[in-house]
Amino acid sequence: MATISLPVSTSALLLDIEGTTTPISFVKDILFPYIKEHLEDHLSAHWEEDECKQDVHLIKKQFEEDMKQNRACPVHTVDQTVHTDEEKAIREVVDNVLWQMAADRKSTALKQLQGHMWRAAYTSGRIKGQLYEDVIPAIRRWRSQGLKVYIYSSGSVEAQKLLFEYSIEGDVLDLFDGHFDTNIGVKVESKSYKKIAERIGCGSEEITFLTDVTREAKAAEDAGVNVVVVIRPGNMELTDEERDHYNLIHSFSQLQVMGS
Repeated sequence: MATISLPVSTSALLLDIEGTTTPISFVKDILFPYIKEHLEDHLSAHWEEDECKQDVHLIKKQFEEDMKQNRACPVHTVDQTVHTDEEKAIREVVDNVLWQMAADRKSTALKQLQGHMWRAAYTSGRIKGQLYEDVIPAIRRWRSQGLKVYIYSSGSVEAQKLLFEYSIEGDVLDLFDGHFDTNIGVKVESKSYKKIAERIGCGSEEITFLTDVTREAKAAEDAGVNVVVVIRPGNMELTDEERDHYNLIHSFSQLQVMGS
């Protein structure tokens, strides 16, 4: 495969996770089904705990915001198996979370709850974070050449860290200089990338962003960030125009530092 040289100005790499470092199938076939299967039990078991209360509070705030914005929301029907106020409240949260997931929402409220649930799955060994085999060797090489490496994902920072701490490659969390999620902004808005550059302490032109989603690539490009689009099995097909416009790689091994 042909190699692509990073722009000389690059001092930091910003990596997406789903479809970039990690197969989409891991998220769709393992992480999301785990939430659906264990959500009600998780809420019932932790309902009175502070962390769960905060998660539920954020879900309810998101619901209220959605109602104000006239977004479609789950309709609550009478469930004859629900007998207490707590059971009713839990059912409403479950309905909302499942609705958000079905709509592929990226809300901070949803991602925080998911991250807290995945923590138990990772730490117990039920789930191990999956990574493409070219990812870790490339990151180690980039770091040895003086580059910083950051993660930017819609998944919560906690969920990101869990994936890399409990990965099939072992604990590789120390390979990353920082993590960003939707608390800094959504990935399809250019201002999010400007905020990341400010937080890192560099110019936008010093960052190269790797993603499989062209809407994210465009937002980053509009902010002055360099972009490389990653093609992996199962990722969304690119148009001919997109293929012509972006630098494309199939493996991190194709990305080289100038002069190396």
